[in-house]
Amino acid sequence: MRLEIFPVEGLPEIRRGDDVAGMIIDAVDLAQHDILVVTQKIISKAEGAMVEVDANDPLSHKPIVERESVRILRRRGELIISQTKHGFVCANAGIDLSNVERGQAALLPDDSDRSARRIRDAIKGRVGLDVGVIISDTFGRPWRRGVTDVAIGTAGVKSILDLRGTPDALGREMQVTEVALVDELACAAELAMGKTTGVPVAVIRGGSADWFGESSVQDDLVRDPQDDLFR
Repeated sequence: MRLEIFPVEGLPEIRRGDDVAGMIIDAVDLAQHDILVVTQKIISKAEGAMVEVDANDPLSHKPIVERESVRILRRRGELIISQTKHGFVCANAGIDLSNVERGQAALLPDDSDRSARRIRDAIKGRVGLDVGVIISDTFGRPWRRGVTDVAIGTAGVKSILDLRGTPDALGREMQVTEVALVDELACAAELAMGKTTGVPVAVIRGGSADWFGESSVQDDLVRDPQDDLFR
């Protein structure tokens, strides 16, 4: 398999109510079974998931973090690790001040799986192409330094490739291997988009037919608390 990943450049600044699917269609020549990786930030902007904060107070968003959290797991200085209503465990309830206008903060979309479905359905309805859509966001990781992008929503792409029961390269049956496909694709796409280039969408081309199908990040990737050894 050979994958091609390239950024979608030239998109304008996204505002509330903007037609993200239409903008993508205008900006890039899509192909059947492309996978679009769209950053959470432009979805939040288009859906109006933005709040005002005091531009002169770097901690003014903290009350919003408390409001957007269903559970606070850890506090250390100014950092809050919390669980969101989506089930995500992340820093500051996913609230972000980067790549937004001064005096504003971006919240997580209300339902990123639904946001992905809207873009996918719009593209199929307008240009007749069956594409996959992943909504990505930047997460930190326990036990490792640095951040990486993960999927917080998906449509048309399987969240997990379940390899249990299949043989490995030496013929042994795999017992526990489940590959977080949409997270790996989100991470790969971020390398093409970058953090500071103002490019919020990338296209992944050449994916396997096995990758396509209906799934949900919230339902498939978020671990149930009773199965979580670390909370």
